[in-house]
Amino acid sequence: MRDPLFIDVHCSQEKKFKQNAYGDCFLSKRYPEEGRLIGVLSDGLGSGVKANILSSMTATMLLKFIAAGRDLKKASEVVMDSLPVCQVRKISYSTFSVIDCNDDGYARIVEEGNPQFLWIRDMEVLKPECTTVTSKKFKNRHMHTYEIQLEPNDRLIFCSDGVTQSGLGNPEYKLGWRRDGLIEFVTAKLRANPTISSSKLSELIVQEARRKEVDKKAKDDISSVVLYFRKPRELLIFTGPPYDASRDNEYAQILDVYDGKKAICGGTTANLVARELNREITSDLRKAAGNLPACSFMDGMDLITEGVLTLTKTVEYLENGNQDPNDAAGKLMNLLLDSDCINFMVGAKLNQAHYDPDLPLELELRKNIVKKMAKTLEEKYIKKVTLQFI
Repeated sequence: MRDPLFIDVHCSQEKKFKQNAYGDCFLSKRYPEEGRLIGVLSDGLGSGVKANILSSMTATMLLKFIAAGRDLKKASEVVMDSLPVCQVRKISYSTFSVIDCNDDGYARIVEEGNPQFLWIRDMEVLKPECTTVTSKKFKNRHMHTYEIQLEPNDRLIFCSDGVTQSGLGNPEYKLGWRRDGLIEFVTAKLRANPTISSSKLSELIVQEARRKEVDKKAKDDISSVVLYFRKPRELLIFTGPPYDASRDNEYAQILDVYDGKKAICGGTTANLVARELNREITSDLRKAAGNLPACSFMDGMDLITEGVLTLTKTVEYLENGNQDPNDAAGKLMNLLLDSDCINFMVGAKLNQAHYDPDLPLELELRKNIVKKMAKTLEEKYIKKVTLQFI
């Protein structure tokens, strides 16, 4: 049995020019205990607020149906048959693409009305078998279903027609960029950078789609979703000494032999590890930035920071989406965002300093700060997070 894959997923979007709301909607949810990810991309009719409502409604219904245990094909068929037809344009109120995949690489996909997805392996676009289901209510409405088995480093790319139809009317792209143009662009980017992230690739697709327009302004809502199936990047963060001091060496050894990146948050924890592994800690105060203590260094560790203050500030940066702040919390944030599977070892030994009434009120206990960080990483950044309280 092969090792589980990590599913790196990201959606980049741009609104139609002069609109205040996205007409496309992408929703996704990861289920770590099942090793499962569900994603839905919906394109609402027209643009602006009306399209936003239609696409959000469609994506929300599909995500909830499938998450509740409804069969993907049946749930999609119910939604397809339920979507009304615009009386003016005589087309569906929204279109959608759904993917339900797991860490073993097995994926089920349903598309109705959206451009066909790309499945790329070794720079080649694969052609999966497709089953077509015609709506019982609308005979011109068809749903395409797929079941595929992905391999490490495979990519799936979904998009709204704002991508494939970009440049429509431009003398250079009279029929739009089209699927063939998207394939040529994506494979060129993969050849140049085989390990490009989902966020970067999806962003480049949206930017290129906009550039195809004569005046470089989006004539439709543009959405690009990229899924990258690869070996996960692992991170272990050790913060706080264990409740039972007799186990200090055990946890220091776990950190030392961990197959991935390693970080320590907390001076007491760092001293514990240094003592148990017989290593030296060094600091360079000239590198301190902002109001946080400087980082320290130890052989075998990727990052060592102060504890509660730095963790609290890192949560703030993650929640606000701060761009690369130049302090210890910024370094920790970047390490977190560059990782896929983040594991915390959180010591349960109480530090009486955290109960000092003179300290700022926003200083929470380490356990609550880490729980808050984990929730943000899971919900906002779709990371896999495990917590172990020791």
